[in-house]
Amino acid sequence: MPELPEVEVTRLGVDPHISGKTVTAVIMRRAGLRWPFPPDLPDLLKTKSVLRTGRRGKYLLLFFANGTLLIHLGMSGHLRVVPAGSPAEKHDHLDLVFGGQAIRMTDPRRFGAVLWHDATDPLPLAEHPLLKKLGVEPLEEKFNGELLYQATRQRKSAIKQVLLAGDIVVGVGNIYACESLFKAGIHPEKPAHKVNRKSYHLLAQAIRETLAAAIQQGGSTLKDFIGVDGQSGYFQQSYFVYDREAQPCRICAHPVQRIVQGQRSSFFCKHCQK
Repeated sequence: MPELPEVEVTRLGVDPHISGKTVTAVIMRRAGLRWPFPPDLPDLLKTKSVLRTGRRGKYLLLFFANGTLLIHLGMSGHLRVVPAGSPAEKHDHLDLVFGGQAIRMTDPRRFGAVLWHDATDPLPLAEHPLLKKLGVEPLEEKFNGELLYQATRQRKSAIKQVLLAGDIVVGVGNIYACESLFKAGIHPEKPAHKVNRKSYHLLAQAIRETLAAAIQQGGSTLKDFIGVDGQSGYFQQSYFVYDREAQPCRICAHPVQRIVQGQRSSFFCKHCQK
């Protein structure tokens, strides 16, 4: 599944092609994905200009004067910049056309979403049902170790599961949670309320550094994810533990171990994460 770095890489990739540009056509090749497409999307967007792009957690946001388009890549989706009118393949479901080029959404498993939040909606965008419960953005200044420490005093679940929940800090998915916990020296099964303040400061810094490095390197090469230019990221070449079961730890040479937590694989080094 594309995680926060992959979504941010996508945003950075499409932004110069669409910010300030006017939508000339919207092509919907099916009724929807996880949820139905807004049936009047062509009327809502045609002749309207993208004011700017944004991101909230794993949701890509396209801001227009009359509302905001929310795009989620689901389990297997990606966006690409293609020439307008390029022949569509089986899993190409939506094109936003900007003159001679288009942003094309491809989603083989169809768990993605394209939703509309109208500017006339009495609820602000932040109160959208899919956004209102999301935690703080990990790359914002207000995210720090003290926030993690105070928010977890009553959390008895494993720290890895607390990170994945997304209600304290958003966008730290499985890959980057494993990598961040390793860098902070925290075992993924440790109860969140038993992690001390110093460790949480290390963890917050590790999360920031891990996500920033992943974005800089174009994200990870996930099964179905490619960037808007058709190229794959290469952050997976830097993994310390994720998907490295039985391989030597890059720090201490002990074998990396794998356990299952909440139906997700957790990779860690028992020697470095006690």
